[in-house]
Amino acid sequence: MVDDRYAITEAEKKQVLSTYFKQGIEGPLDIFPSKEKRKVIVLQNIISRFERNKIYTEKEVNEILKSIYSDYVTIRRYLIEYGFMHRSKDCTTYWL
Repeated sequence: MVDDRYAITEAEKKQVLSTYFKQGIEGPLDIFPSKEKRKVIVLQNIISRFERNKIYTEKEVNEILKSIYSDYVTIRRYLIEYGFMHRSKDCTTYWL
């Protein structure tokens, strides 16, 4: 359930992204946040590195995520759990 706890201002988004992406928003993630609202902001940034209407293999997704964070499996799982990305039942294809 999404409620006011997940309302994100531009100032808040900018502050969170600068905290977790110390080399800039196109760079790697320093640490994955533990707080839910911060996770959502970070995942929104990460998903922007994928193209809409493109089908990705698991290997392609992993390669993109590896360049962002060493624990790319956790990031992939959260992208799916939070509904930013979808995957086929056999886990071979991924898309936004």
